[in-house]
Amino acid sequence: MLDILTIGEMLIDLTQTGVSAQGIPVYTAFPGGAPANVAVAAAKLGAKTGFIGKVGNDAFGRLLADTLAQNGVDTGGLRMSREANTTLAVVSLQESGERDFAFYRKGFADTLLSAGDISDEQLRNTRVLHFGSVSLTDEPARSATLSAAQRAKDFGACVSYDPNYRASLWSHPTLATEMMKQPLGMVDILKISDEELPLLTGTDDYEKGTEILAQAFGITLILLTLGAKGAYYRFGEATGTCAGVRVKVADTNGAGDTFLGAFLSGMARLGKYHPEELCEDEIQRLVALANRAASLTASRSGAIPAMPTAEEVFGEGSV
Repeated sequence: MLDILTIGEMLIDLTQTGVSAQGIPVYTAFPGGAPANVAVAAAKLGAKTGFIGKVGNDAFGRLLADTLAQNGVDTGGLRMSREANTTLAVVSLQESGERDFAFYRKGFADTLLSAGDISDEQLRNTRVLHFGSVSLTDEPARSATLSAAQRAKDFGACVSYDPNYRASLWSHPTLATEMMKQPLGMVDILKISDEELPLLTGTDDYEKGTEILAQAFGITLILLTLGAKGAYYRFGEATGTCAGVRVKVADTNGAGDTFLGAFLSGMARLGKYHPEELCEDEIQRLVALANRAASLTASRSGAIPAMPTAEEVFGEGSV
C-alpha cells in the first residue's frame, strides 16, 4: 500500500543555469514534471510513493525512470513509449529566479497516457491520489487522468489536485479555466497558487477566492501558495497564513511541488490520509513544514535534484 500515488507528466526541464563565455545561455537537463516532483519530494521525506505516467523509450526517458527509482519512488506505473519522445520543457530564468516555460510536448509521450495504462489494482493500493492540470490539455491523457482520479476516490483514496497553469500549453485562457475546473468536484485537497486563484474564481482576494472554491465544489482543504510570503489555508471556516522562510532564491522550479509533497508526506507521518482527520493545529504545523521544504528547493537549481532530504527538513537522524 502506497501513501501517495501521482499521475501525470514526467519530463526533462532544460533549465538555464548560466551563460557561456560567448554570452550564449547554458542549459542543463534536470528531471522534472509536477506530479513526478511531488512523488519524489514526498519520498525523500519518508513517504511511500509511486508514479504513473509515460515517457519516451529514449535516453531522457531512461534517465527519468532511473531518477524515480534512485529516489525511492515505485515505478510500476511508468510506461515507456516507442512511438513518441520524452517531453521537454525549456526553462529560462529571470534575475529574480522566476521562470519562463517553452514546451516541446505536442504528440510527445506524456500526452499519450491511456486509461489502459492504469490498472484498478494500482489505484486500490494508494491512500492519496494526486494529479495536476497539465494532464488535462490533450487526449488520451485527459480522460485517463480524470477516470483514474474518480476510480481512486471510489476505492476510498483522498484526491489531491494542483491546477498547475502553464499558459503556453492552452489555446485560450477560457479553455484552460474550463478544463482546470472540471476535476474540482472530486477533490479533497486543492493546492493552488496566488497566480491561479483569479483564473478559477475571478478574484485575487485569498479569503473570498478560497471561500468560492470551498462552497462551490465542497473542497475540504485548500492550500494557497504565496511565493516568498508563504502560504494561506482554508479548512472549512478556519483560515490562516503561515509565513515563508527567507532564502536567496536560485530557481523556483519545483518549489510548489516540494511544498505539496512535504505536506502530504507530513500527513502520512501522522497516519492521517484524509484532510477531515486533521485538526487546525496540525494543518498549521504541516504548512510551516511545507514552507520550509519549499524554501530549500528554491535556494538551489533544478527541481528534483534541489529537493531536500528528511534530515534537512526534520533534523539529523530523521527517517
